[in-house]
This record gives sequence, C-alpha cells and structure tokens, in this order.
Amino acid sequence: MKTNRRDILRNGLLSTAALLSLPSLAKAATGQCSNLKTPRQPEGPFYPVVDQVDTDADLIRVQGATEIAKGQIVIVEGVVIDQHCKPVQGALVEIWQACETGKYNHPSDPNEAAIDPNFQYWGKAISSATGVYRFRTIIPGAYRADVDWVRPPHIHFKISKRGYMELITQMYFAGDQLNAKDKILERLPKAEQQKLIVQFKSAQGMQHPTGQFNIQIEKV
Repeated sequence: MKTNRRDILRNGLLSTAALLSLPSLAKAATGQCSNLKTPRQPEGPFYPVVDQVDTDADLIRVQGATEIAKGQIVIVEGVVIDQHCKPVQGALVEIWQACETGKYNHPSDPNEAAIDPNFQYWGKAISSATGVYRFRTIIPGAYRADVDWVRPPHIHFKISKRGYMELITQMYFAGDQLNAKDKILERLPKAEQQKLIVQFKSAQGMQHPTGQFNIQIEKV
C-alpha cells in the first residue's frame, strides 16, 4: 500500500498543525531511543482472517458508508525507529481492535455485543521518510476474556518490513483502571508496561485527542 501526504490529508488524518509537528515528532522519538525497545505482546485470537475492502489509516470511516463509527475518536501516531535510533521508512504498521462495544469483527469472537457496521476494525499505514505513522480510530470497548478477567481497551499492532524482525505488540490507554488487572499486561515488569500505556491529550490545532506511541523494531 502506497501512502503519501496528499492521501493522509484527504483522509482527514493531518491538520496543518500536525503537518508542522512531523519533524519534531521524529526528532523527539530518536532522542529517546536508548530506552525505547518496544515490549512484545501476544497477537491474540482476533487478527483479521477476511480481507476488507477498506484497510486505510482512517478507521472511523468505511468506504461507501454514510455514517462514521461510534465512540470517542482519537489519533494514534508515532515514529518507527530501529535499534540504532534511526527512523525506519516504509515499515508496514497494521492495527486491529474491537469497536466501542468491545466486539471484534472476527468469526471466532464469542462476544454477543453488536458489531458497528461503520467501524473499519483493521487499518494499515506506511511509515514516512522520518518514520512517522498515524491512524484515526476510536477507543475500543473493554470485554470479558474469562470469568475473572476483563480486558482493558487496547489496540493490537503488527509492524513489519523486509530486513527487520516483525514486531507484534499491544497499546493501552493511560488512566484505565483495568490496566492494573490485565493478565497480559501484568506479565511485563512495571517499567516495560509503561512503554505500552499511552496518554492521550488534546492539543491546539488537533480536532481529536492524540496519543504518541513510538515503536522500535530491530534490523536483522
């Protein structure tokens, strides 16, 4: 999938302020590289098995739909860098997640909650020359994974590029009380958990709360 600046603007993912922030976003990420190694997390059972017509970086709009997805809209952005603190251009960044009700668009999901026909569920972006990627999506709903376990809102990530080790991980939302009880997140030491928990903030010039999730992948 080829993504350029014009495509991103057309999808409503970048405001003028966001365009101006791209160089500083990449600079900040490379400056923090020494402590950025991204923890791995399990892929989970709901990676998409059916190809979608629409797999772009704007998950709140489905091609041909007249309405947008339900839920709190957020921007997830970040920089893909390697273990030498250099930005990685052309990395495929995939995300998949539940909709506002906590339901995945997957035949194996036992959750009886309603599907959102206006939510895309799975998206792809290609990192820019400075390693930047960006998605527009919604905060997913929590869902029961077992009788004594409710998974907190989270987004699955898969990052891949030829010549690099594929990375699968999950991103969590700061402030959610379920994070402290999640049986997957708690497998990591506290310091590693914090690398996957993202604070979303409203900023001048941005229409939606934005969270920065920088990702480090290793060159083979």
